[in-house]
Amino acid sequence: MLAQLFAVMAPVLIGAGLGFMWVRLGNDFPVPFVTKLVFNIGTPALILASLSGADIDAQSFSLTMLGTLLVIAAMALATFLTAPLLGKPWQVLLSPMMYPNTGNMGLPVVLYAFGQSAFAFAIAVMVTVSLVQFTFGIAMSSRSGRPVRTLARTPALYAIGIALTLLLTDTDLPLWLDNTLELISGFTIPLMLITLGVSLANIRVSSLTGGLTFSLIRIPLAALLAYAIGHMLDLPPLAQNILVVQMSMPVAVFNYLFAQRSGREPSYVASLVFCSTLLAFIYLPLLLAFIL
Repeated sequence: MLAQLFAVMAPVLIGAGLGFMWVRLGNDFPVPFVTKLVFNIGTPALILASLSGADIDAQSFSLTMLGTLLVIAAMALATFLTAPLLGKPWQVLLSPMMYPNTGNMGLPVVLYAFGQSAFAFAIAVMVTVSLVQFTFGIAMSSRSGRPVRTLARTPALYAIGIALTLLLTDTDLPLWLDNTLELISGFTIPLMLITLGVSLANIRVSSLTGGLTFSLIRIPLAALLAYAIGHMLDLPPLAQNILVVQMSMPVAVFNYLFAQRSGREPSYVASLVFCSTLLAFIYLPLLLAFIL
């Protein structure tokens, strides 16, 4: 079991470590460019490549997306109980409570822990979190946010629509297109991990105690809510496990960027990202050991 858990976490740790050391050694890394590349090209290709031939029905995929939305909403409500405990305004804690790192860290962990058969469920969770984060999250961090326009300009949304259509009609992509998507999607997860390490290296942390306290509240709460909601929706066991693991991921780096944009204590949010990510290398193996 220990060897299996190490095999799951080692690629994540090494991939993020490469990005972290790359920046610490004084090398440049174009984070905005890579983020756009992954979000606009890599992620849609990954969605189509993973879902076009996946052994998953549209109902299970849709229920997983619904379960993710319900967990996000429940975590948003829990913010109003958590904020007084931590002595922070709810506006500062709302995004970190709602949006875990289901992409950079969640996808690799699920892939190596559960295999390709579970990857479609991980994609469903990641895409749902991303869509909410880049619509509602942007609207919350800026008075001029335009959720509808953001949705319309989100390539992952169109990739999901195409993939669901293929699933419903039991249609396969042409071999040339399937091979192309498989090739292009290959850079997505490695770049996600390296970018995670780069982002952590660039974050300036101010309050480790606050970050640890927040993480110890958020992580078990998210896991319990995901389990309860998955059970309520009668999700397949594999989908329920993926929902629990994905929603228990550390705070997404984008929450720090949103905090900077809105001026809501970015240094404090940076500590939440940093501490929860470091803790992930301790609690994720324990969580996976329990589930597996």
